[in-house]
Amino acid sequence: MISPGQAFFLVNWSDGLATVPCQYNPTQITLEKAVQYAEINIPGLITPLQQFVRGQAETLNVELFFDTSDQGMGADAVSVATLTDPIYALTRIDPDRHAPPVVSFIWGTDFPGSALPDEVQNQRRNNFTGIVSSIRQVFTLWSNYGIPLRAKLTLTIKEYLTLEDQLNQLNLSSPDKSHAHVIARGETLGAIAYQYYSDPTAWRNIADANFIYDPRRLTPGQRVIVPSIPTG
Repeated sequence: MISPGQAFFLVNWSDGLATVPCQYNPTQITLEKAVQYAEINIPGLITPLQQFVRGQAETLNVELFFDTSDQGMGADAVSVATLTDPIYALTRIDPDRHAPPVVSFIWGTDFPGSALPDEVQNQRRNNFTGIVSSIRQVFTLWSNYGIPLRAKLTLTIKEYLTLEDQLNQLNLSSPDKSHAHVIARGETLGAIAYQYYSDPTAWRNIADANFIYDPRRLTPGQRVIVPSIPTG
């Protein structure tokens, strides 16, 4: 049973969803997000151009505390592992999916990211969904019978979004509108077409609009027009 305001994990196992409660709410969580830019060097400019490449996976770090010593410390003591093992299991492989499960860390309704401004409202969230990339368990109290009674768990959860989820969230651009794009080093017309049209095979629209006769020879820093194409 999850109490109102209690932090917990919602685990997406192949055979269904499971809830794993945190015995005590964490005193702090750390969220870290970075984005990657490429520098485009153009002769004659005082500083290189900055071309957005992609966002990097956000990470959540959280430290959790568990204690069963109040239920006795003798031979019949309750192991704290009964509370920590369901969380440790989040790094174990689901046999049907051949990978650990996707989990959501849920704590209240005003989770960081729930109040993003209207310009990026499609990216608002009320929890953190990802995969547990690391977990550290420290057992700090044992009974005389070797039963663990107290533990600290430190988890790192890496953001997880499917391609469909990301495209729905970002709503980057509409193919029926024209756009300007600066070519990054190593970028292809197919990749640009996928970014704006969600269809890499539509690269010829960009080539024709910019009189590009050899799509294999693109100049980094070149500004191209991504023309509109009919939708539907």
